[in-house]
Parts: sequence; structure tokens; C-alpha cells
Amino acid sequence: MQVSPLANPLATVSQLETSGSQLDGTPVDLEVSIRFAGARLTQAAGILLRLPQEVIAQAIVVFTRFWAGPEGGSLAEYGAQQVSAASLYLVTKLSAFPKSARSIVNVYAYLDSFASTFVEPEMLQQRNADAYFVSEGTFQVRRTALFNTEQQILQTLGFQLHVSLPYILCVTYLQALDVFTHPRASELAKKALAHLNTALLSPQLLYLTHQPPCLATAAIYLAAKQVGIKLPDVEWWEVFDTDREELGFLVVGLLSVESFAAAEKEKWSDRKIPMTVEEMQREIEMRKSADGED
Repeated sequence: MQVSPLANPLATVSQLETSGSQLDGTPVDLEVSIRFAGARLTQAAGILLRLPQEVIAQAIVVFTRFWAGPEGGSLAEYGAQQVSAASLYLVTKLSAFPKSARSIVNVYAYLDSFASTFVEPEMLQQRNADAYFVSEGTFQVRRTALFNTEQQILQTLGFQLHVSLPYILCVTYLQALDVFTHPRASELAKKALAHLNTALLSPQLLYLTHQPPCLATAAIYLAAKQVGIKLPDVEWWEVFDTDREELGFLVVGLLSVESFAAAEKEKWSDRKIPMTVEEMQREIEMRKSADGED
């Protein structure tokens, strides 16, 4: 992976084809579910910690990168919940919004107290997250695990934590397209930014396979179609370093996230997606028993 100040290190073909988790025997569909749940968990934790979306997005990208490729982290060794917490802790340390280890531990313990993985956002506020504390003994154990996982993320990623995001580019491109003179410009901008947030949860790992200009362009294109705002008749996306084929792929990818999320919710119902090594091992054993394997 080569790093540029204006671009992200993209995943290679080999990193997309095989992961460390798969090499260790994790079923592909289970890995996809856990990665998706981990990204959602990071988003929820960031909201409860009152972090800006840009910081949360960086943490989700770091979390997603950790699992990529044969040399990436394995779910057989590292729980997704712990990697999510360490990714958020690590990214906030490098931002203007650092959070203490205790805050991270408490928020993740609070989120773990819900019976289902798919908790609606409004339900998160029904309890007082700020008043949720773990015992001192539990905190010491989890803090040590947090620090150890933080180091593992750094080593696995080769200390390359650079993340360029498409949010500012999205607004800049809208300005360049002279969209803000339209009466529904605000609706278009909000929908485009929402698509960029949705892309963070994509099972196709869109933030690992495409650069920020392409993500911003696709989000604008799709949002404009949905809101009903006509953009220039020329192939304007090429000005923003995006060709037609890539634009089409990204638009389809963005549209597919909603149906994927709905399928995951139906698949797991009120059960929790396994977010620790022990939970994942139990899930695999349960599947083997159901299939009649020894």
C-alpha cells in the first residue's frame, strides 16, 4: 500500500480475495456479518462519545483495513468489538477529540448491554450512557486489552493510519456544479453525505477499493437522481477523476447497502452477531452441529 496525502492506500486484489479470518476457518458469510456489525458498532460508539462524523469515519476505515488480506487480523484471534474500540481510541488520540480509555471502555460496555445487535438509534438514548460504568477490576482488564489491541492494529497496518475522506470533496464538487442555487440544494447535499456514511458499511468495502473523489462523485450522482435535480448534460464526473464504469459500480454498491442491511437484520433477528472470539467460536460450533458435523 502506497500512501499519498490526497489519497488512501487501497486494498490489493489479493487482500480482497482472501482474509486472515478465512485462512483460520471463519466462514465468509460470518466474516461479512461481523465486519458489518463492527462498523455499525463503531458508528454507534462514536455518536455516544459525541465525536464528529469525520473522526468516526476514520475509525471505521481503520477497523475495516485491519481485517483485509491474508496478513490482516483474524477473527479467530481478535474480537471485532475489541478491534472496534481500539480503532476508535487510536483515531481519537490522533484527532482534536481524544477520549480516555475509561470513556471507551464504558461506552462499549453500555452498547454490549443491549440484547440485539440491531438496536435502533433512538433506543440508544433511552438509557443513560454517561452513567454506565464497569467495575474497577473489569476496567483494568479491558483497558489492558484495549492497549494491546491498539498495538496490534498499528503493527498490522504498518503504522499507516492515514485516511482521506470524501466529505469536504463532496461539498466542493457541489459548489463546482453550481448546485447550491437550486431550491432543494440542501436536501441534495444531505442525501449525498448520507450516502457517504452508508458506504462505510458496505460489504463491498467501498472505502478500501475506491478513492475519495470517486466516492464523492457517486454520492452526488445518486443523490441528484433521487432528489430530482438535473446536473450538467456533459460527463461531468470525468472532471472529478471518475470514469463511467467506476461511477456505475459505486452507484450500484451504494444502492445495495440498504437491502444488505435488511437481510442481515432478518438473518440474525434478535440474536447478537458474535463480536468476541469466544462468541464466534460458539457460532461456528453451533453451525457444525446443525450440519451434523463432528
